[in-house]
Amino acid sequence: MSATLEKAANGYIATYERQWEKTIEEVWSVLTQNDKLQQWMPNLEVVDLRKNGTMTFHMNDGIGSSFSISILDFQAYSYWQFEWGDGSVRFELEPVEEGCKLILKEYIPAMSNHVPKDLAGWYICLDMFQAVLEGKPMDFPKESWKTHYEAYKKQAAPFLSEDK
Repeated sequence: MSATLEKAANGYIATYERQWEKTIEEVWSVLTQNDKLQQWMPNLEVVDLRKNGTMTFHMNDGIGSSFSISILDFQAYSYWQFEWGDGSVRFELEPVEEGCKLILKEYIPAMSNHVPKDLAGWYICLDMFQAVLEGKPMDFPKESWKTHYEAYKKQAAPFLSEDK
């Protein structure tokens, strides 16, 4: 499911929703345990999983470049929010009758030409997340990312023209 993109008081919010017939505990483990997290988001490593804790973003550039990311908000098995550039990303889990719903929100302070790249990236990461959840990890599908990037460029275009 594609993200909805909307203007907010302090910028923009992109929201994705996915639902699985899995327990919150199963989904949480794929979300937060490094051995599973790095199968769908290989740049991230949890260092100290708590509010005001830290993560590391690995550039995976062959020379070991990385930087720290602050965990802004956290409640085990419920939500996790961390810095993402000038904004933040929040994952929320909700129990549903048939399993668990995951809501990913990216808080974007200003629209730019880079935003559609991130939106396409999160879309693909959620596909990869699902593959890990199902026990069938997959490589990053570059062609699929390109297709979603083109779609998100069109979705973001009206917002880009508003900000000029």
